[in-house]
Amino acid sequence: MVDGSVVDEVALVDSIRSVLVASSQWQEVLSVAASPDLKWIFSNVTEAGLALESGDRLSDAPPASFPAKLLQCLQARYEAGVGGVTILPCELVPANGKIVLGLVLEQAVLWGLEEAFRNWLSQECRWVNTLVDRIVPGKHSRIPCLKVIPTALGGAFCSLGDGGKAEELPLASHPAVVVTPDISGYQLRKVRILNGAHTALVARALPLGIKTVREAVEDPEVGAWLRRLLFEEIVPVLEGRVENPTLFAKQTLDRFANPFLEHQLSDIAKGHEGKMALRLRPTLEESRTKFGREPELLAPLFT
Repeated sequence: MVDGSVVDEVALVDSIRSVLVASSQWQEVLSVAASPDLKWIFSNVTEAGLALESGDRLSDAPPASFPAKLLQCLQARYEAGVGGVTILPCELVPANGKIVLGLVLEQAVLWGLEEAFRNWLSQECRWVNTLVDRIVPGKHSRIPCLKVIPTALGGAFCSLGDGGKAEELPLASHPAVVVTPDISGYQLRKVRILNGAHTALVARALPLGIKTVREAVEDPEVGAWLRRLLFEEIVPVLEGRVENPTLFAKQTLDRFANPFLEHQLSDIAKGHEGKMALRLRPTLEESRTKFGREPELLAPLFT
């Protein structure tokens, strides 16, 4: 949905040349990592993948954890002498580039790898902080069993750090990609408005027997409640702190109303208490401070 109208388009993705399976083709993976043609490494292992495994060894082919796998790939590149590479993590955590670099360096120390290599990791490779604002409901197949996956894309935001140039990033000219010195405002806007609205619907709509986000938005009572929550209680707390929160809230409602998505509230409900604490409680407390009263719609969600 864009400005209240349905958009139904098909885009053929023909950029995938080959797929390698780490568990059975690790040497081929390392060969690609050492190639002078390699420019960027993307990751999307979710928050759970950003952790080390105590049993990983340098001799493993491959090691279990993602940071250890990435470290071996970068070591192969270092030993080949082909220069650094740009790493773009897409995991939904603040400062994800910094976090991935920290884990890789921690693993390098645990494996006793030389200081010169560790310095190369920090200085010759670029670790970009990103925010990918995308809704992908349900489970989907893994490559090579490709499957059509409806998504609602809000945008991709990248922070290059000091001295970074936008043209050095892939897809930097794409209209959905924003290159900015600091993505924290975009992160705050997404978590408080889009993710906050998702979690609020779990608390409000799921007990009423409503099963999907779209059904909740289309329900006369719940839909009206959500719009009031967004524009009367969440957006006012963010005014002056993030870029155009009102427009983003309107776009969020369009994305929630997408007729091609069946985003189950039961999926969003996983880890609900933690999500309430992260996505909605700060807005509640900041609203009390800013306006000196209890938010009429938000406060009851915590009682």
